[in-house]
Amino acid sequence: MLLYFVTGNKNKFNEIKRIIPGIKQLKMDLPEIQSLNPEEIIRYKLKAASRRYKGQFLIDDTCLCLKAMGKLPGPLIKWFMEAIGYEGLYKIAKSLNEFSAEASVVIGYSDKKGNIKFFKGSQKGKIVEPRGTLGWGWDPIFLPKGSTKTYGEMTIKEKNMISMRKRAAEKLRKYLERN
Repeated sequence: MLLYFVTGNKNKFNEIKRIIPGIKQLKMDLPEIQSLNPEEIIRYKLKAASRRYKGQFLIDDTCLCLKAMGKLPGPLIKWFMEAIGYEGLYKIAKSLNEFSAEASVVIGYSDKKGNIKFFKGSQKGKIVEPRGTLGWGWDPIFLPKGSTKTYGEMTIKEKNMISMRKRAAEKLRKYLERN
């Protein structure tokens, strides 16, 4: 079974490859619709990928939701990071005096027939002053519940033990093993 993970992000690819060995990375620019529903975004991308190539595909979408902002930034986190960075996100949480957050990943899987399934993993935590230089994106400001280290302070091995991407990928792996 040839399974492609459509991503240009080598870090995401390496995290999932540890859980689902044998997947191949496929770098492909796909249009991204704007929505607060990650499944809608992923579905659109999976359909676009299957129009270009034949095969089985994985696409994921990462969300970071600050409790004080409802569903935001959610799947729009990439654009928030580009505009204000993790320092700006920390400043928002601090100004609203609400630091609770939830990080999640939704992985969409499309089989050869185009059937789509979704697998979600999430991790509750809080937004803290930036700490650490490991990881990427907003890792330095996300402190997972029960941890004393931000994702930015964790090694890949430590992060993969508790990450939301790991949880989603394990659900996907179990599904693939059964089917």
